[in-house]
Amino acid sequence: MALTTKQQALVSIAANEAKGDIEELKTSLNEGFETGLTVSEAKEALSQLYAYTGFPRSLNALGALQKVIGERKEACLRLEEGHEADPLPKDYDALKQGTIVQTKLVGGEPFNYTFAPQTDYYLKAHLFGDIFARNNLSFADREVVTVSAISALPGCESQLVAHVSGARNMGVPDSALKEIPALLETKIGEEEAERLRDALATVFKETRDMKKEARDMKKETQNGAYTPVQTVDFSVWPKGEPNTAYSKYFVGNSYLAPLEGGMTNVTFEPRCRNNWHIHHKQTQVLICVAGRGWYQEWGKDAVMMTPGTIIAIPAEVKHWHGAVKDSWFQHLTYHKDVKEGASNEWLEPVSDDIYDKLK
Repeated sequence: MALTTKQQALVSIAANEAKGDIEELKTSLNEGFETGLTVSEAKEALSQLYAYTGFPRSLNALGALQKVIGERKEACLRLEEGHEADPLPKDYDALKQGTIVQTKLVGGEPFNYTFAPQTDYYLKAHLFGDIFARNNLSFADREVVTVSAISALPGCESQLVAHVSGARNMGVPDSALKEIPALLETKIGEEEAERLRDALATVFKETRDMKKEARDMKKETQNGAYTPVQTVDFSVWPKGEPNTAYSKYFVGNSYLAPLEGGMTNVTFEPRCRNNWHIHHKQTQVLICVAGRGWYQEWGKDAVMMTPGTIIAIPAEVKHWHGAVKDSWFQHLTYHKDVKEGASNEWLEPVSDDIYDKLK
């Protein structure tokens, strides 16, 4: 992933802090510590968030952090203290430095809130001067924290758009920003993920927001009526985690849930499909369990997959599979007749030209 392991942990920690969900926050903190997040980094992120979510949420979150630390120490679980921020010079000018930082964040002239001069001072001198000067989190890390938290705050869409732009100015790669919604959807909720996807679409001036289209897309029928996107019940077949390891071979977002017996449940959002690919020296079996999807072999018509459809894909056959335009799609997959040297060969994406003609 473009997001570092630390940043992935900070996404769910920040969003749960903003929602005030203490139990889920504890889970996120434990997961973060297991992957190498330090106590210093967690404490810094939760302290910074008082400026965005208020002292009550920040203090409650810091209390939860204390409990998690105590429990992990008692259980002898992994816990790295990390480095505290270096002390600032005696002649440090918070207002001057904060103005420089804010100028960098907005990508031009500093934001001057003349309507409330004291608030303008607090933003520059305290938030961007004092807090951002603490070097146990980078500017990029801090903006990942801020973007994730504001994504969980209804009614703050304009500020979210501003901070998506600010994150780019502070060194967060576009590819990393685009990974955050999938993490939010898995760890926090669909509403928070959609809020950020809308902000990303605004900042990147996208002509088509794939996820928003998947959510809102409607299909015209012969009589002029419209039907909404078909969803699936993830309590029946688990959605799993974002398919980050193979995301470069997919158009749209997919998710993996390993099952017993070597099977994997693959979930595709509407319009998501994998690239053309070939399984060498093995047969792949697909079993549709929810929603509707497509399967197509090279040179043949696409086949609609609905619950109960089973397709055995012979070795050496070029093909792809994925969701239809207006439905989520889940299929189980496994390999059989696996011979020595079996492998997958990933090829070109399925173009919109090909995909949009399917009916």
